[in-house]
Amino acid sequence: MSAQHEGGMAAVHRVVVLGAGYAGMAAAIQLAARVKRREDVQVTLVNAQERFTERMRLHMTATGRRLAELSIPDLLEGTGARFVCGWVTAVDADAKNVRIDDGRVLPYDTLVYALGGVADTAAVPGAEEHAYTLDGAQDAEVLADRLARLGSGTVVVAGGGLTGVESAAEIAERHPELDVVLLDRREPGAAMNPKARAYLQAALERLGVRVRGGAEVVKVLPGAVELADGESIAADVVLWTSGTRVSPLAAVAGLTVDERGRIVTDATLRSVSHPEVYAVGDAAAISQGYGVMHGTCQGGMPTGVHAAVSIVRALKGRRPKPFRFGYYHTPVSLGRHDAVVQFTHPDDSPRRICLTGRTAARYKEMVTAAPWPTYGRMKKMPASGAFWPRGGRFTRGREAR
Repeated sequence: MSAQHEGGMAAVHRVVVLGAGYAGMAAAIQLAARVKRREDVQVTLVNAQERFTERMRLHMTATGRRLAELSIPDLLEGTGARFVCGWVTAVDADAKNVRIDDGRVLPYDTLVYALGGVADTAAVPGAEEHAYTLDGAQDAEVLADRLARLGSGTVVVAGGGLTGVESAAEIAERHPELDVVLLDRREPGAAMNPKARAYLQAALERLGVRVRGGAEVVKVLPGAVELADGESIAADVVLWTSGTRVSPLAAVAGLTVDERGRIVTDATLRSVSHPEVYAVGDAAAISQGYGVMHGTCQGGMPTGVHAAVSIVRALKGRRPKPFRFGYYHTPVSLGRHDAVVQFTHPDDSPRRICLTGRTAARYKEMVTAAPWPTYGRMKKMPASGAFWPRGGRFTRGREAR
């Protein structure tokens, strides 16, 4: 049941948003802006720190570049939403409450679960103990300090996805005295069209990055990595960007999750087992006509906005609408003045169109810088955040389950 105001006059519907990443921030700001004048709705955003983490810039932080200090409480000011700083230690889906590391218990009527993913260092022995990650600004700053003190040596980047490629390029450009090796089972840019892929690979070569495709890391040691074929590569620093994992809190709480621990949602982004819980961003297994969405900012923010709009509809006694989303680009920075942007079909397959060079770098910076001012606009004009590619025929005709 909802909480009661003093005197038992009006019920207050308590909405708690867990996690202030790209998706969680979009949900909190969008919802707070839409219920600002309602005294019967209370929005609470919980996050482990007050500073907003620009995950798309962490590869820059890892090379010592200072980024803006973006304050979550400052952004929430004036919206009526409250901010709780703390680590979420448990979710009780039956009692409908959340426990914070300082012992506080936050009851909810509706929960937005946006506790995103982190690097999956548990997948390979030694990665947890010996590899660096880019899970947050502090992690990136620790790596930056290590690289600055290294002087010379080898940096192995394990994982050739977008984070791995951007990190390898950034480190090689910022620290030309270091030998940077990029390892992955596939060639970097494998999902791009031939032109974009060739440009990306040529840029890495130009920066001096040694690329090893078909390489699977099976163990991380204090001064080396071991590959599946038995080869050992000496490494003064190992950066782990190979795969992600999500918090086990949802599974422990009894929510239905997929094989990766992500909350399985219906078409409206509600948990299939607990409809009072919405799951967004990397924490959610969201099915579209082309398959389950993968975690990106371009898809995460729309899920947050959609969850907020759905909650408002439900509060008005209306049925939430199905979520539809289509991908539209894959921008990859290759240092500070170079990039490649692969434009995609809604199912994330590559189009023939791509941008390269400085034009692509400007495009990538525009994309990277967009979220924070977008939240500011949503704070004043909530409807401004409700526009994204719906995917056309790739997602049309989905019905809420």
